[in-house]
Amino acid sequence: MIPSNWYNIVPDLPAPPPPPLHPGTRQPIGPDDLAPLFPMELIVQEVSGERFVPIPQEVLDVYRLWRPTPLIRARRLEKALGTPARIYYKYEGGSPAGSHKPNTAVPQAYYNAREGVRLLTTETGAGQWGSALAFACSQFDVECQVWMVRASYDQKPYRRSLMQVYGATVHASPSPVTGSGSKVLADDPDSPGSLGIAISEAVEVAAATPDARYALGSVLNHVLMHQTVIGEEALKQLPELPDLVIGCTGGGSNFAGLAFPFLREKLAGRIATVFRAVEPAACPSFTRGAYAYDFGDTAGFTPLLKMHTLGHTFVPDPIHAGGLRYHGMSPLLSHMYELGMFEAVTRSQSECFEAGVRFARTEGIVPAPEPTHALAETIAEALRCKESGEEKVILTALCGHGFFDLGAYDRHLAGQLEDYTLPQERIDQALTQLPG
Repeated sequence: MIPSNWYNIVPDLPAPPPPPLHPGTRQPIGPDDLAPLFPMELIVQEVSGERFVPIPQEVLDVYRLWRPTPLIRARRLEKALGTPARIYYKYEGGSPAGSHKPNTAVPQAYYNAREGVRLLTTETGAGQWGSALAFACSQFDVECQVWMVRASYDQKPYRRSLMQVYGATVHASPSPVTGSGSKVLADDPDSPGSLGIAISEAVEVAAATPDARYALGSVLNHVLMHQTVIGEEALKQLPELPDLVIGCTGGGSNFAGLAFPFLREKLAGRIATVFRAVEPAACPSFTRGAYAYDFGDTAGFTPLLKMHTLGHTFVPDPIHAGGLRYHGMSPLLSHMYELGMFEAVTRSQSECFEAGVRFARTEGIVPAPEPTHALAETIAEALRCKESGEEKVILTALCGHGFFDLGAYDRHLAGQLEDYTLPQERIDQALTQLPG
């Protein structure tokens, strides 16, 4: 059954997260500062102190196209690994966009349409978020423009096609359409782009266009809250309590969506689950970034967010897990990581694709590159259980299918994928550009 409320974890935390700051005054921002970008209902949700927020009926009506999503025990993977561990995965790939992203795209489009917004702008990495918002806008008669990171724009043409089928206009980012994109292209005509650059372009257009607003697919509190439908369903579906919850992290919405309802149970003393976030070795904001105030975009249009960051000028290598190529991490998750509420590890691109192939050949689903990070860690944990004899219950989020990523699987199978070892000097250099 679909939950009737989203869960807001902030009131249950042992300490409140640091507030976003105005980049000029360095004072906490207020609703008026966010009003040019977001509808008031989402601004209220962003700072809400309510533990549960009712899901509007109009949103539930769209959710019913694919929710509730299945929780599946990976018995064939367990058998292939010879592990005593019991592995469950929550599969979000059956949504119209093929990922978990419509869980927040639909309410964002709904609240904007209700306030009379004509155009939504956004960025997308791998294209999952852009596809989701394009679909959601089609449900509420809102125009959609997407700035897609150039590396993914070239790697994943059919994601671009899907967005256009849903009615969106798609720009390769950096683009000559905006001032911020034109500046990047002037400095580097061959720039592969980044989520930070694409955010700058989308924000620039939204702020300058009447009846337009901006939509973000991860990072912010209201986005993470919308995704908790995943964990709320899983809590009811699981036949046994998990010892370990594993999720991939880029901006953090997939991991938070699965983990937050279980973290609520742990904070209340009802379970003793361990939580583990997995990020790309090529873009390791949790494990190698600084915990500092930084811009959410490259041009410095956004408020300052206290988060784990590699620096807003950092441009990741063009790995195929495009949805995880973001310089920063959700401020809420960053705060919780500082409180020691979960672990974080990295995985390389080649071991992730190997895990994806192994999963496809046992469970039959080709995973998107992003959740292969969680699968690689899940397999490693299951093999550790094989050595120790532990009968651990492992829960992970398979947040999307990889049918639009078969070109990347081709390269992996041909032995052509590279593992990018990120030099510390690149992180150090980007961190020198943090706001003073």
